[in-house]
Amino acid sequence: NAGAGRGPGGGSSDVQWCFSQVKGAIDDDVAEADIISTVEFNHTGELLATGDKGGRVVIFQQEPESKNQPQCRGEYNVYSTFQSHEPEFDYLKSLEIEEKINKIRWLPQKNAAQFLLSTNDKTIKLWKISERDKRPEGYNLKEEDGRYRDPNTVTTLRVPIFRPMDLMVEASPRRVFANAHTYHINSIAVNSDYETYLSADDLRINLWHLEITDRSFNIVDIKPANMEELTEVITAAEFHPNQCNTFVYSSSKGTIRMCDMRASALCDKHAKMFEEPEDPNNRSFFSEIISSISDVKFSHSGRYMMTRDYLSVKIWDLNMETRPVETYQVHEYLRSKLCSLYENDCIFDKFECCWNGNDSVVMTGSYNNFFRMFDRGYRQDVTLEASRENSKPRSVLKPRKVSTGGKRKKDEISVDSLDFNKKILHTAWHPLDNIIAVATTNNLYIFQEKLN
Repeated sequence: NAGAGRGPGGGSSDVQWCFSQVKGAIDDDVAEADIISTVEFNHTGELLATGDKGGRVVIFQQEPESKNQPQCRGEYNVYSTFQSHEPEFDYLKSLEIEEKINKIRWLPQKNAAQFLLSTNDKTIKLWKISERDKRPEGYNLKEEDGRYRDPNTVTTLRVPIFRPMDLMVEASPRRVFANAHTYHINSIAVNSDYETYLSADDLRINLWHLEITDRSFNIVDIKPANMEELTEVITAAEFHPNQCNTFVYSSSKGTIRMCDMRASALCDKHAKMFEEPEDPNNRSFFSEIISSISDVKFSHSGRYMMTRDYLSVKIWDLNMETRPVETYQVHEYLRSKLCSLYENDCIFDKFECCWNGNDSVVMTGSYNNFFRMFDRGYRQDVTLEASRENSKPRSVLKPRKVSTGGKRKKDEISVDSLDFNKKILHTAWHPLDNIIAVATTNNLYIFQEKLN
């Protein structure tokens, strides 16, 4: 039970987070290809995958806990690295297609191998990750080095045998799902039937079968007949965790539409629309931009849904469309800074969000390499920082405070000294334990609950 009934920090009910590991280069000049673009635990939490702008997928595996060193709870070490996507060129449209990995989604494990879906802007691939620790030896018609023997020299029949060898982890692309999206893919989501999945771009959502690569069904299409009438785009889409007919998609206008695939083949008419009326007091030039939803995630229970917009995280009860049941301000102190954030394009940053294992705490990123946790039961929140300054193993993360005008206290950091180039867009929470993965620009930080 992941941190049941304890707050994220502060108070007597707190989980104390401590540094565990950091992956990636230390130097300040970051290679563009090394920028992490997605982070995802598998269903057991034993594997953690990251994708980057260079089209690579790196998978880390949790070491089994050792009785002699209980304080070094299962660390994550590199298990497999492979090039998932290559840069391509669309000759018809004279467009370069980036290799950047937009999303990774694991499939539940069915046999000894692991499977994951990874996607760039245009093409989704199903990868099989398997282990080999034996190799066959003693063929009749070829030597050990692979050269064929002259059949006339074969006088006895040998039975080939398996010999142990060093463990090899192989990644092989089993399916390539291409040519179905005119616009950039922003989401993939595996259905709870584990046979189908959806992929969403700016204007359309397609439904695929995992075995069939040459066709997909278009289930949402919001493209207007005249593109000049375009007012909103799809920003994210997600399947319900246990109702295989239900999915949601969010829009740049701040609405979330829930669709039921039983109702009709084309889900252009939503079953429910979740939207919060705008507070007229907060109306500004930037209202529309900051209300755009950058991520939507169902709770593990399937009862709630979390959305992230530029300044806040909202929790919706699926039975109530009119307003969220909880709203958490992520960095309200930036509301007065929207003008400069618009000028440096930060206002368009797409922050993701995630639930802990039992849906009691949610987490999302911010600027200055800060990330935020909100405890739903205790209504407590905490700001933590992913930095190399406090990256001694098991050093406890100190809560950070941002001062908003007035006199700055000793431990606080002023809004004007926040570094907007350091941002945490991608975070992931272990499905069973209090272990979190937080991606800064090109480093992956792993923090875990301090055990006494």
